[in-house]
Amino acid sequence: MNLEDFENRVLPTKHKLYRFAFRLLGSSEEAKDVVQETMLKVWNGRDLAEVQNMEAWCMRITKNLSLDKLRSIQRRTTHSIESTAEFHHEGLTPHEKTELHESMKRIDQLMAALPDKQRQVMHLRDVEGHSYNEICEILELDMNQVKVNLFRARNAVREKLTKLNAYGL
Repeated sequence: MNLEDFENRVLPTKHKLYRFAFRLLGSSEEAKDVVQETMLKVWNGRDLAEVQNMEAWCMRITKNLSLDKLRSIQRRTTHSIESTAEFHHEGLTPHEKTELHESMKRIDQLMAALPDKQRQVMHLRDVEGHSYNEICEILELDMNQVKVNLFRARNAVREKLTKLNAYGL
């Protein structure tokens, strides 16, 4: 891989890699470190012509480095889903903006309470927008496991959100 390939195939993924690492680690500085390590690993493994989906391969490296970092520091935190999702608030009243903010805060809390695999699959699919095949490759799961984890995660969030909205906090 030459510099031009690196700039065209790898560098455009850095923001997604950062958001994914940040979601797993909960720390901006640690997420930046993981992304930098990922970029170094990809650059040092320059004979990557056989890699078909560079983004998925980089996401897998990011996931593995993040999990290694989590194991080494023995902690797990999360961040607000609002910081990763891009919302356009034009045309919304202040009341609607507040409701949207509160809803996103609740969804973030509900996602944080999910088991690790479900949370990772839901984040990759619903926040990052990856395809099922890419998620399989990133998390090293088969298609059925991805679909089951996504279904269970969405179902759990939906049920809890429905209960919260029906009965209040």
